[in-house]
Formats: sequence, structure tokens, C-alpha cells
Amino acid sequence: MCASILVALALWVPSAQTGTLTFTKPAAWTTRAAASSMRVAEFVVPKASGDAEDGEAIVYYFGGGGGSVEANLQRWMTQVQSTKEPARTTATVNGLKLTSLDITGTYVAEMRPGSTEHYSKPGYRMRATVVETPKGPYFIKLTGPAKMIDIAGAAFDQFLQSLNFK
Repeated sequence: MCASILVALALWVPSAQTGTLTFTKPAAWTTRAAASSMRVAEFVVPKASGDAEDGEAIVYYFGGGGGSVEANLQRWMTQVQSTKEPARTTATVNGLKLTSLDITGTYVAEMRPGSTEHYSKPGYRMRATVVETPKGPYFIKLTGPAKMIDIAGAAFDQFLQSLNFK
């Protein structure tokens, strides 16, 4: 009788989703080593003429956690001080729901998770997206000088359109 209960429980418990988020890196972006195990991929996005620094695009995965879509949008909005309401959009790409935020202002995110030190970078822009997958959400952030993100915007859009879960 115990064996039949275990078999019934095994059939009832949903199996863990397998697969991973795949994407195509834009040609102009340079891959760099991930700074932590929570970062799936990191890219340097070349600066625009006149900008002091490059931008970055990072793909995060927190093992299926990381908070709700709305909680992440709210957290990202606190990372940029802006006088304008951020643009929010939703899309479906290859069956994946994407919820995105686009905000320009002074970048004031923590320098490291949990740090009391914050950036203070005026003229910055952040485009951030939550990607809902069968394995849990992935998070993608493109940050850098606003001019650079204006120029890299089409490449970022193509990057998002290349997302797939395999």
C-alpha cells in the first residue's frame, strides 16, 4: 500500500521544468564574464560619441524566484530618479510574456546588492524587461548613458525578439 501511495504522489507532483532562455547577441555588443552566478550573461554595449562610458546589458536568473513582475518594475523605478513617468509595455515573443520598463533620468541604483553606496549618474536611461518562462522569470537590464541607449535601442529590441525558451 505504501508503494502505491508513493507512485500516486510521484504522479501528482509536477515535474521540474527544464530548459533555458536563449537569445542572439547583437553584433556590436561584447560578451564579458558574468560577475555572479545569478547573471546568465553580461554584455558591454559600446558608448556613443561624446559619452564618457559604455553601457551594459545583463540577463539575470534567480532560480525561478526574484519577485513578481510588478515588484521588479517598482524596484527598477527607484533606481532612476526621473521627472517623467516611465514607459511600460508588454509583448509576447515566441510564447514568452515580456513586461518592459523604459526610464530616463539620474541612475541611483546600489553599487552592489545591499550596499549603502549608490551611483549618481545623470543623463542615464534604463530599459528593463521581465521575461516569464516555464522555469520562472528572467530579468534583462540595459543601462547606460541615454544617448548610447537611444542608438542601441534597435539592437536591444532585436535581442528581445530573439528570446526563446528551449
